[in-house]
Amino acid sequence: MENIIHIENLIYEYPQEEEKEVLRAIRGISLDIERGSFTAIIGRNGSGKSTLAKLLNGLFVPTEGIIYVEKWNTADDKHIWDVRQTAGMVFQNPDNQLVSSIVEDDVAFGPENIGIAPDEIRSRVDDALEAVRMGEYKLKAPHMLSGGQKQRIAIAGVLAMKPKCIIFDEPTAMLDPRGREDILKIIKKLNDEGITTILITHFMDEAVQADRVIIMNDGEIVLDGSPMEVFSQAEKIMKVNLEVPIAVELAGRLRKRGIKIPGDVVTVEDMVNFICQYK
Repeated sequence: MENIIHIENLIYEYPQEEEKEVLRAIRGISLDIERGSFTAIIGRNGSGKSTLAKLLNGLFVPTEGIIYVEKWNTADDKHIWDVRQTAGMVFQNPDNQLVSSIVEDDVAFGPENIGIAPDEIRSRVDDALEAVRMGEYKLKAPHMLSGGQKQRIAIAGVLAMKPKCIIFDEPTAMLDPRGREDILKIIKKLNDEGITTILITHFMDEAVQADRVIIMNDGEIVLDGSPMEVFSQAEKIMKVNLEVPIAVELAGRLRKRGIKIPGDVVTVEDMVNFICQYK
């Protein structure tokens, strides 16, 4: 398949003010993201996953190496808005992304700033709000909404820009379980509709729903593959201080008791289906 993102030998360093040393957050990553795919990137705090997200969106510029989003180099100032329109970004805290006092004005903010015609903006706002099931709230004040509803508005604001790719940087971290579930359903729906999806998360039950899982540690990629390929390597995952999904852990314990469980059982739904068919 065709790639929408191409990364070669990526290095990113944060300068340290008090010392002349630098903090290397990304250490020589090379990576391709296929168009239309759903990739989850996980890792503990400090692993570099959120730094990578900001590099993909052009918020940070590589210290070394190169990132292409479509045909555009993210370090090229002349095409930075092409990069950001192609690869939109949703942040962990929706309040950091909401700028207006009325929901529909907030969703319209991005298209207005790139000179989209008013009729087209109206259509984009309505479509984006319907996509996240927030059409009835278009005249509400964002600060009156719940955390999950605010995150939906933030997603709608990105959708109104008509991106080909959306990078979600821990979008459910501040939400309760119901809010998390709702946002994940929207993310999966958008991917089903053809939007390339990159989900930065520390929730294993979210990662297992992606097509591809990348585990980062100390600025490097330590595992990369399908959920089955990655989560079957429980020992490697625990070595980088991460937990395996509950279904994978349960499957491992049952195998030790002599129950033959297929290696592709990685989600709770997989486990339920296996138990229901087990004889």
